[in-house]
Amino acid sequence: MRNVLIASLALVAAAGLAGCAGSAQPSAGGSSSTATPTNPCKADDFKVSGDFGKAPTVEVPNCKPTEELIIKDLVPGTGAEVKAGSTATVNYQLTTFSDKKVLDSSFKRGEPFPVENVGQARVIDGWNEGIIGLKENGRRLLVVPPAKGYGQGGNGIQPNETLIFVIDGVKVS
Repeated sequence: MRNVLIASLALVAAAGLAGCAGSAQPSAGGSSSTATPTNPCKADDFKVSGDFGKAPTVEVPNCKPTEELIIKDLVPGTGAEVKAGSTATVNYQLTTFSDKKVLDSSFKRGEPFPVENVGQARVIDGWNEGIIGLKENGRRLLVVPPAKGYGQGGNGIQPNETLIFVIDGVKVS
């Protein structure tokens, strides 16, 4: 009986330690946790490097995707500001949250993308909302939840995928 009790306590202790594996403290063994993160992502969790006009490098954090649209200016911009109804010519890169892969990039194609009638444009809701206020020569991070992206999937996007865009404002008219 005593051996069963000791074994049970050892299992409970091991389970408790495993539950701590997702904490912010690194483990002594250096292994990483594969547990599902519970902390919702914030704008500052996403690390973006690279200069305006060049394809960025995006570091996708280990956090839980939020259901809110995240908008963060990485470079404030100095030119005209995108307003509802304007046309914004932009460069962009799309990285998928779940597999951290670059899925599309106008930077790589060398061809900026025109978004006509911003706010009512034929783009995802995350763009119609997220590029308003972007200025020429500015760089912006958009983290788009599925409800403002492709929802159940489409155009090469998996169902319920969170989308990470880095967008450069090239021209506003």
